[in-house]
This record gives sequence, structure tokens and C-alpha cells, in this order.
Amino acid sequence: MNFTRWSARLPGTQRRAAARTDHQVTPDRREDNAASSVPAARVEHLTGTAPPVPVGTVSPVPAVDELPVREVLDRVPALVAHVHGPDHRLAYVNDAFVTAFGSRPTGDPAREALPELDELGLLPLLDQVLRSGKQRTVKSRKAPDGRSYTFTCTPVAARASINGGGGAGGGGGGVLVFATDVTDHAEAAERLRASERRQRETAVTLQRSLLPQELEQPDDLRIAATYHPGGTEAAVGGDWYDVITLGGGRTALVIGDVMGRGVRAAAVMGQLRTAVRAYARLDLPPHEILQLLDGLAMEIDANQIATCVYAIHDPNEGRLVYASAGHLPILVRDENGVVQRADEPTGPPLGTGGWMHASGSIALTPGSTAVLYTDGLVERRNEDLDEGIASLERALSGATGTPQVVCDRLIRAAGVTADHDDDVAVLVLQHPAHTGPDSELFRNAALELLGGVEAAPRARAFASGVLTSWRFPVDLHDLGVLAVSELVANSLQHGVPPMRLRLRRTDRRLIVEVTDGDDHLPRRRRAEPGDESGRGIAIVATIASNWGSRRTPGGGKAVWCEFALPGATK
Repeated sequence: MNFTRWSARLPGTQRRAAARTDHQVTPDRREDNAASSVPAARVEHLTGTAPPVPVGTVSPVPAVDELPVREVLDRVPALVAHVHGPDHRLAYVNDAFVTAFGSRPTGDPAREALPELDELGLLPLLDQVLRSGKQRTVKSRKAPDGRSYTFTCTPVAARASINGGGGAGGGGGGVLVFATDVTDHAEAAERLRASERRQRETAVTLQRSLLPQELEQPDDLRIAATYHPGGTEAAVGGDWYDVITLGGGRTALVIGDVMGRGVRAAAVMGQLRTAVRAYARLDLPPHEILQLLDGLAMEIDANQIATCVYAIHDPNEGRLVYASAGHLPILVRDENGVVQRADEPTGPPLGTGGWMHASGSIALTPGSTAVLYTDGLVERRNEDLDEGIASLERALSGATGTPQVVCDRLIRAAGVTADHDDDVAVLVLQHPAHTGPDSELFRNAALELLGGVEAAPRARAFASGVLTSWRFPVDLHDLGVLAVSELVANSLQHGVPPMRLRLRRTDRRLIVEVTDGDDHLPRRRRAEPGDESGRGIAIVATIASNWGSRRTPGGGKAVWCEFALPGATK
């Protein structure tokens, strides 16, 4: 056997060989350098004998090619086995192998003599090495003794043997199996993987806990959402969505994506989502909400940015008013299957600062479906982003059914699986077209408030007639008329034309709304006993289940209140 063919793989051999090449020791200097290069005790350890050395002389150091191969292999800490022939008959195992797995009879096939190699699936590898004449390595296999080894199988010429003579048993070439104990490395790697799994599970748990546990379901919309974290190889991101009922029949919808991965991104997402809900209570236009979020994002973390779309649906207008901070466009499918993009206007992501956001709008008529989503649904490494959005448009054009069914179909069409490389959030809303008996449950009535104080009795008479035609109970009828009287009187006293009264009923509530041209919002205050005014809003807040006010586009304000219908569920 040519020892130098595989001995170069032993630790330190390459360095010693390089040193020998770079610095050839001449015969007249070998004696002087022997003591400094290899101590006498080491020579005794290698040869097993300690011949008497005359005083003042140093015994010559044998070259590597002169060392007895078997004795070296017996002493190395790695596990070594030599098999030969097509059935891999065992020719030799070293002491380390015997210590690990016990003694082995030579001459038997490896399947019988080395059952541990069979259990590890290495016998087919021996066949490959024998056929190809090329070395093969398998990393970190756990053996029956509970320890992990990296196995290197090296072909050995037929004429070689561990003992230095001819082939062991003759017949074909052999394979030298060299196993290195890597248990410590394998355990450290497993601890690292377990730590990464725990960290990811923590981030996913945090992410899911910060998302809505149950979506609010407005009267005029049907909504479903889904969140898919990235696969086990991808850290969880900062995708989020939310649905917020603003009152007066209006609904805010929001979706966003915090740049980055892990617990930090999820924590920032939670802060932004909480802030959105707080700002939404101010009932501001979408671009003003994003303006506030932009400043907050810079305060949370100046190095963290996020994309976001904030949209408001008002059933009286039949449109979706939105503002985008660097987010992907909203897609809207009408009742005929035509899909439109709401891609303008859009501004930079939250956290960049110095930008004045603007609001846009897109039609959301009865029978339409809108989709808000994050980049994980459409972004692919080998595909342009516009192509991904176009694919989503095609999938949406043919997607029918409930919002949850549409959600699931879009996820499948985008190829999102458990091992997806990015997290995905999708929010689907539908504005159903009410026909048949349902149309009686969704009604509108409006009156222009012209003239002066005489508009108040006209408004009360109008409200009484409408509520009677809607067949409301007497107590709800009377409360509705009282609310109309107080809101109209407040508008006539403090507002300016144009003024308008709108009554609206859904399957769950009665909504009363009065608009005028003055943009000063009313506040509920405590009226003193001697005050002649200031009690109207207090009365409305007392008798109604909810009330509020907001500024309207182009100037002016709207003041509204709601009454829950008997037996209606939220």
C-alpha cells in the first residue's frame, strides 16, 4: 500500500511534508537537527523500541515512508477499517475502531463483520468508491454507539495492504474507511438549530398575538384575512393587517410590512398597529393617518422603515379612499370580473420623513372585491415584481365565492407553501350587492336642510315618516326622531350651509348623520344649570349606542350617531 497516498489526510502530515520540502536536511546536519525536530521520546513511541544510544549521539529519525503503516493506524484516534474485494471483506480495523464497536473478525463480508456501517447506509457508498476509484465522504452520521462520525472512504490499490505486503486475501481493490468523531460539533450544531427554532417560534407567536384574533365585520362589507409565516429557513417578518370600524357605517382597512426579520420586526409591527388603531379613532383622512405614522415610525426606530396602505370605505360614497406609503397597489375586481389597480398616489415608506402623503380613491361598487396584500404574495427572486402583480390580477379576475374562499385561491395561485421564503398577509373585502329580501334591510333616505329654523320641524317630520316606513319599534322610532331633532338644531345654530340630513339602516343598526359647511367639531361638555345651550350632544351621547364627528373633504363636518336594532348582533 502506498502510505503517502492517504497519509496526507492525517492531521499535521501536510504541514510536516511541506516543511520537509522547504528545508531538506543534509546528512552532515541531520545529527545536529534531530534533537530539535523530533525528541528521542517520540521516536521511541513511534517505533516501540528504544535501542541503546551511545552517549553524545542522537539516533537518526526515520522518514514518513519508512514508518510501519499498521502501527501508525493502530495509534491514531480516528476509527480506521480496511475492506477489500467486491463483497468488502474485512481485512483490518484499528484499536480505536475496536474500542468504539468491539472486535471484528477479519475475512468476513462487511455486511456481517461491520453491521454498524450497514446501519449507517455506507455499504452502497463502498460500492461507489470501488467502482469509481474516487474518494467519497459523508458528514455527521450518528452511529449505534450514540456518537457522530464523518466517514471518508478512500480507494486502495489491489497490490497494497495494511501490513505492507500483497493484497489481503487477493481479488480486486479495497477501500480504506476513515471515521472522525464529530460528536461535539454535531451536538453544538443541533443546539444552534434548536435555539434558532425556539427564536423563530417566539417570533411567530409574537407576530400572531399582535395580529387581530378576530376580524371586525362591518355591516356593509364581508372581510377575511390570512397570514402565512415564512418557512423554517426564513425568519418571521413584520407583516400585519387590521380592520377598524369608524362608526357611521364607515370602515378603515390597513395592511403593512415592516422591513427586517425576527422578534424586532414583529415588535415594531405591534407598535405601529396599535398606533394605527389609536389614530383611526380621530377619523382623519388616510393621508393624515400616514403622516402621523411616519413621524411615529422615526421615533420608534430611525433605522427601521415600513410600508403601509390605509383605506376607508364609506357605503354612502361607493368608493375606497386610500393612501399608500411605499406599499403595493390595492386590486379591485368589479362584478364583471374586471380588475383595476389603485397604484396612484403613493409615497415613500414610513420612517423616511419629509414627505407629504396624498389620498386617492377607487370605485368599490356593490358586487366588487378588493385585495390588500404584502410583497410575499407576489415577489419572486427570478421574476419581476410587476409580473407577480399581473399574475395576482389574473388569479383575482377568476376568483369568486366568499372572501375566505378568495383568500385561499389567491394563496394557492401564488404558490405559497409551508416552506415559502417570505411571510404573506392577505386581506380580502367584498361589498355585497343586496337583492331580494336583503335589500329591505339596507335602506337610505336624505333631506336637504334649506331655510332657517323652520328646517328643524321639517327634519323631524321627515325622520318620523321614514322610520315609520321602515317599521321600527315605537321606542326606537322616538329615539331616532329625538336624535334628529338635536343634531339638526345643533347644526342650524353652529353650522353653515349647505346642510343635509341622512338616515340609513342596515341589518344591525340605524344611523343618523347631519352634515354642514362648518369644520368646527362639536365636543361633549357638561352644561351648567343656568346654561341655555350645550345639552344637545350630551343628550345624543346618552340615548345613542355610539356617536362621533369628523371633517369632510373640501371643508365642513359630519356629526352622526347610531342605534343598535333589537336582536341585532355585532
